Amino acid sequence: MPQEDKNLTRREFIKKAGVTGLTTLFAVSAGVGGDLLAEEAKKEAGDQKPQIPDIPMRKFGKTGVEVSILSLGGIVDFTSNQILLKKSLDWNISYWDTANSYNGGNSELGIGKFFEKFPEARKKIFLVTKGGSRDLKELTKMLNLSLERMKTDYIDLYFLHHVRNVTELTPELKAWVENAKKEKKIKFFGFSTHSNMGTLMQNASTLGWIDGIMTTYNYKVMFTDEMKKGVEACHKAGIGVTAMKTQARRSRRRRQTTEDDLSFAEKFIQKGYSPEQAKLKIVWENEQIASICSQMTNLTIMSANMAASVDKTKLELSDLGAFKTHAAKTCNEYCAGCSEICEKAMGGDTCIAEVMRYMMYHHGYGDTKRAREEFASLPARIRSNMAQLDYSPAEQVCPQKIAIGEIMREASGILA
Repeated sequence: MPQEDKNLTRREFIKKAGVTGLTTLFAVSAGVGGDLLAEEAKKEAGDQKPQIPDIPMRKFGKTGVEVSILSLGGIVDFTSNQILLKKSLDWNISYWDTANSYNGGNSELGIGKFFEKFPEARKKIFLVTKGGSRDLKELTKMLNLSLERMKTDYIDLYFLHHVRNVTELTPELKAWVENAKKEKKIKFFGFSTHSNMGTLMQNASTLGWIDGIMTTYNYKVMFTDEMKKGVEACHKAGIGVTAMKTQARRSRRRRQTTEDDLSFAEKFIQKGYSPEQAKLKIVWENEQIASICSQMTNLTIMSANMAASVDKTKLELSDLGAFKTHAAKTCNEYCAGCSEICEKAMGGDTCIAEVMRYMMYHHGYGDTKRAREEFASLPARIRSNMAQLDYSPAEQVCPQKIAIGEIMREASGILA
């Protein structure tokens, strides 16, 4: 790498890396002849219609449905970003994911606004939303509100949001699901999870009534035995698996850009795509993953992700090795969600994994507003005691060797 590149800040380097991947991947691997947005601009100007490759589709468990391998994540105010919905439909990104709580309801309201304008689009979309209440009467209200907001009679896949333990999947919830299906309000049911993912998937695979699971899944957790077993168990049980948090963004403040960061990024830039695109590709390498849910807040990100989805280049063994090495060297920046370990050491629920996720929104995504909103939902007793607790028992058992106390105290100051 030239000396001047070594002096780039991390932000400058990653920006350069992203531009490299975005501007070359379609030309190199898909034969389109340049950046997708440029081609779209030509189309709008009346030039010849670009030959955009079809996005690959995969079976979603045993549902009989095929979904696009790239899903539009709905943590976006779609009321003012209708172009994202329009372009995702144009580019055959037909799996849309949202939740009752996203952007104060504006994500679902924006989807409803779009369906009102383009009613024929509804039948083309695999529509997913989530409700977080464990009170079934309240969950019913959430489901009905989602249907009303999105101007639709049914949800293709309804998730119980943020499940941490299989005990939350009660017989009463099963009966609720059966009734919602009978009333044709939902077609399929499942849950989303950021915590204890591998174990939870293994346990859920034995229940017989879970159709889909959305789970944290990225190069920092996918190689563990528990995650491998969890995904395999879901595959055998016919449960569709959607990956999220695939970029594995950090939960702690980055001190400086390291030589490993630069060499990791450079390896994939030389292949014609960015590190972010490579992180998607390594997840798609596992064909047991039906789709990746990606937070695509603008057309540049959507274009880059779309390009990665149609690229047919397979990762090599050396690429997998680079991912494993980078994961090992940066593990102390990323919470792997194994909260049963740290919470047991702390003798109770301290919401460590949740706070780590909120700090990821702050540091990794730059979304402090969302981080603070999520933090405010934690029990007041946990928020008030957070800065005073001794987290050394949790740090001693943390597989990632995370400075838990430092991050929790930082969170108490930033997010409160």
